[in-house]
Amino acid sequence: MARNVVVIGAQWGDEGKGKVVDILSADAEVIVRFQGGNNAGHTLVVDGEKTVLHHIPSGILHPGKLCAIGPGVVIDPEVILREIDALKARKLLADDRDLRISGSAHVIMPWHRALDLAREESRGGGKIGTTGRGIGPCYEDKAGRAGVRLADLLDRETLREKIARTLPEKNVLLAKLYGKEELRADDILERHLAYGERLRRYVDDIRSVLDRIEKADRSILFEGAQGALLDVDHGTYPYVTSSSTVAGGACTGTGIGPTRIDAVVGITKAYATRVGAGPFPTELHDAIGNRLQQVGQEFGSTTGRPRRCGWIDAVALRYAVRVSGIEG
Repeated sequence: MARNVVVIGAQWGDEGKGKVVDILSADAEVIVRFQGGNNAGHTLVVDGEKTVLHHIPSGILHPGKLCAIGPGVVIDPEVILREIDALKARKLLADDRDLRISGSAHVIMPWHRALDLAREESRGGGKIGTTGRGIGPCYEDKAGRAGVRLADLLDRETLREKIARTLPEKNVLLAKLYGKEELRADDILERHLAYGERLRRYVDDIRSVLDRIEKADRSILFEGAQGALLDVDHGTYPYVTSSSTVAGGACTGTGIGPTRIDAVVGITKAYATRVGAGPFPTELHDAIGNRLQQVGQEFGSTTGRPRRCGWIDAVALRYAVRVSGIEG
């Protein structure tokens, strides 16, 4: 295997990246997730036991592997803590040093989830098909320089100041525009400080961690979420996710330079699926499409929503190869 490899989805996600990452993890020293949030779900079946991961890289099932979450990921602290607890209950993640999370990763706050759901509800028949997990609004605040980062959960005054600066505007939107209940600053502060204390042991500077690994000639596996056709710049806009799902996102989402990437692997199924709204030229609205859905168990790992199914789209795959430099 090439030393530093990026694994991405070459369709609209749900291609089976988790399984491939799990196989390649055997030869990698570090597995790092570089974009997306808990709108992604990697389902793995090992020795008959199913594990669904939303934040933590699939490589965590391999003892002794270092798994990292880069600054390009947005994190729901409640969700990642549930994942950690579930792994520990199965005697996985026995050493907390095996999981490192960037302190620069942005945090999905309660107002992000509330706004995500309210906006989608207000669109009526024009829904985008968001998971409602708050990923889009979190990336909006990140780009608008108004986000809360994981490191902020470790300091009471910093977190208090950020909530005080941001929440009044979000409450106006929730109450006046969407008719929803306002959120309480004190409740959010205390709850997220508690999350921060539990996550403190995992927080690290992922850019420096990867630099040390790379300079020691050890191998890094970059794990993407969703698929190339959902990229915010190169996908079927506006029916896309809010991050860079193409291979270039591995560099921006971790802080490693593009000259350090040795190979890009794209994952595709023998047919195509899509969750949510948006164009799907080869979609099947017949018994064959229904059979693909049932036999392929095409239901979202995160939401349980049925996936739309159709023939493989070679034109779209050729495009994904081009924008990500897929080599295999």
